[in-house]
Amino acid sequence: MLSVLLLLSSIAWLIQLRTVDTHPLPPQQCPDYSSFSQQRHPDNLSAGIHQLPYQRPAEECRTFRSQEVEDTITRLRTKMKDPDLFRLFENTYPNTLDTAVKWKGFALADDGGSYTDEDLAFIITGDINAMWLRDSANQILSYLPLLRPSSSSESLASLFRGVINLHSRYIKISPYCHAFQPPPESSIPTQKNYAFHLNKVDPPYNPQLTFDCKWELDSLASFLHLSSAYYNATGDIVPFSKYQWLETVESILSAVEAMRTGTYTPDGHIGSSGYTMTGQTTRGSETTWNNGLGNPVASHTGLIRSTFRPSDDATIFQFLIPANMFFAASLSSAAGILDAIPPTERTSALALSMRTMASEIRQGVDNHGVTSHPLFGLMYAYETDGYGSHSLMDDANTPSLLSIPLFGYTDVNHAVYRNTRRFVLSESNPYWMFGEVLSAVGGPHVGPGRAWPLASIIQGLTSDDDGEIRGVVGALLGSTDGLGMF
Repeated sequence: MLSVLLLLSSIAWLIQLRTVDTHPLPPQQCPDYSSFSQQRHPDNLSAGIHQLPYQRPAEECRTFRSQEVEDTITRLRTKMKDPDLFRLFENTYPNTLDTAVKWKGFALADDGGSYTDEDLAFIITGDINAMWLRDSANQILSYLPLLRPSSSSESLASLFRGVINLHSRYIKISPYCHAFQPPPESSIPTQKNYAFHLNKVDPPYNPQLTFDCKWELDSLASFLHLSSAYYNATGDIVPFSKYQWLETVESILSAVEAMRTGTYTPDGHIGSSGYTMTGQTTRGSETTWNNGLGNPVASHTGLIRSTFRPSDDATIFQFLIPANMFFAASLSSAAGILDAIPPTERTSALALSMRTMASEIRQGVDNHGVTSHPLFGLMYAYETDGYGSHSLMDDANTPSLLSIPLFGYTDVNHAVYRNTRRFVLSESNPYWMFGEVLSAVGGPHVGPGRAWPLASIIQGLTSDDDGEIRGVVGALLGSTDGLGMF
């Protein structure tokens, strides 16, 4: 069962990708992976009932190699008795390394003529040549069980450091934005965003540096979560004490504090907002209410507004509970890094601020994010406005209500979470999609009737019932359209 859970963890983030050709070799030598992955290659099929094809690119076309990952695949070949299950793992687990590490190198020095020892790694999110904070963090976190301390530039540790350092740079550039252009060190051309001139974002951003700018609280939480995951696995404090990590965390706290205000001031005027956005679009989820302010929220809740969800869809009520939970848990864990840095007045004050904010958010969730359902009892709402309105649903994209235990906010046996989980996996959830092949949570990003395999994986990872887990894995194996990946 442990190998099955590793499979679920490994493919969870692949499902969010839109696979593309990311190889460093000339196109005539390597096929376009976006086409390659959509073809059923009959020359090497698994021996199970699904006969799944082998979908990894040729070794010379892979974008990053990890011996630890290759050894894990070899070891699990004899552990997974179902050949289809192993083939799904074999195709999906190394996919980020095989296809999405667009560039890896070192940061330029301030003089622009030499390089420092600061690792950088640019990881794309599928069909767009840009780096999403949340997605790239989750992509490499699949390899966390294999992460070991290493100073080698070819190691998984170096890849983790590279993502953390590049995230840090990006957040300092635009803390309210979620997707960014390739770093200049890479010499990769910038990606044109055709929606740039259709959106009005304040504060404005430079499209040569930032690809898209939707304020999603979980993006900043992902950076903090990745940072603490790396530190806890390696004990390596250098990325956090030598470069710009402290300044980035200070930028994060400043940005989120500006999004903790209510809509109205005490004298009834409209208060200022750290971020506003409107878009010219035919999709209601791509823009916001009230000329960029969003729907009104109450003051003094302790919660943080998130204009958009992790699906990139606009929130209805801006206090997005799973994102606030994820941010609170990530603040607390990242504060532990500061405890390992030689103490100064600055680091002590910053750690205290992080822990205080995390505590206030948790209190806000308890006060405003819990509601009583007539069938399920006390449960967490997906969104709230602090005035008493709640959105009762869940979305496949994480952080979600279903995924709460996975980022350490509470455990799977917490009573309110258990009630929430029963709601999410029922027809009372308006985005629970069910059918003959796959039943799972979906969301407005893809529309009604479309289940996301990602949510099935989260269902398996949050279950302690072997029967439920087997059912999830069986459904996933039958839902790849014969391609052996998602």
